[in-house]
Parts: sequence; structure tokens; C-alpha cells
Amino acid sequence: RRGMRTTKCQLLATSLCAMLLGLSIAALSTVTRFGLHFTLISNVAFESNSYRVIHNTAFRVGMCLSMTLILAALLSSVATVRESERLTAMGFFCFALAFCGLIPAAFWRYTHRTEVEDSMMDVYDFVYEEVRKNASSFRRQELTAIHETFLCCGKRSPFGETGDVERRTCPP
Repeated sequence: RRGMRTTKCQLLATSLCAMLLGLSIAALSTVTRFGLHFTLISNVAFESNSYRVIHNTAFRVGMCLSMTLILAALLSSVATVRESERLTAMGFFCFALAFCGLIPAAFWRYTHRTEVEDSMMDVYDFVYEEVRKNASSFRRQELTAIHETFLCCGKRSPFGETGDVERRTCPP
């Protein structure tokens, strides 16, 4: 009888950890979707750039994964308290779904290591060149916002000179 109580406590603690993991993934996904750094680049990105698609997909996958983990944790907790075999099976099924969802995400991350960074740099290069070509462009405000948000300041010359674009768009 005592061993059963210990096992139940361990299962409830594990369910709590899975619930916290699901909540933290939901919070991280929300910050990724609505955070200033990410939305700024997403709003500036041109149609042919892959960043906007990656940005939205990461949010949706993260939210699905977090909901699956939270559901699995809830089912496992209720199954532990009620000692229900069906709820236990449903909880394990949800954990299996979450695991199966993580495999393609990890594979994508491994095979596309620099795609997000490259697409962000493509957006920056595009905006920078637009401002360099046309000083009165509306892109100047976007470039200034990028510099202020990411605390960066344009492209530096190897000779140490500050260009005209940097003088007009970098924070003081």
C-alpha cells in the first residue's frame, strides 16, 4: 500500500513537471510571435523572404506542442488520482503525440541550421540597400527601428569610416 502511494506521488510530480513544460513552451511561443524583435523583422520582411513563414510556423507548432503537453499532464494527473486505465492510456497517447511532433522539429532544426538567421540578414540587407539607394525612402524609418531594437548600427567599412546611412539611421 505504501509503495502505491509513493508511485502516485511520483506520477503527480511528473505530471506537474510536464504541465510546467507545456506552459513554458506556450509562453516562449507567445514571446516568439509577439516579441518586438521578431515582429519588427516579420513586418519589414518582403513577400519572397521565408522569415514570415518560419515565424508563423514556429508559433503554431509551439502552441500545438504546449497544448498537447498540458492535455497529457492533465490526463495523467486525473488518471493517477482516479486510477483509471483509459485516462492513463489517453495521457500516454498525448505524450506520444508530443514526442512524435518533436522529432520533425528537431530534424528541421538540424537540417536548416542557419535559415532563420540568413532570412533575417536578407531582410536587413534589403532594407539597408533601399535606404542607401533612396535616402527619402520610407524604409529609413524601418532601418532606424531595426537599429534601435537590435542595438546595432549598420554596416561598417573595413577602413573604419561611418557611412551616410549609419549617420542618419543609427541611434546617438
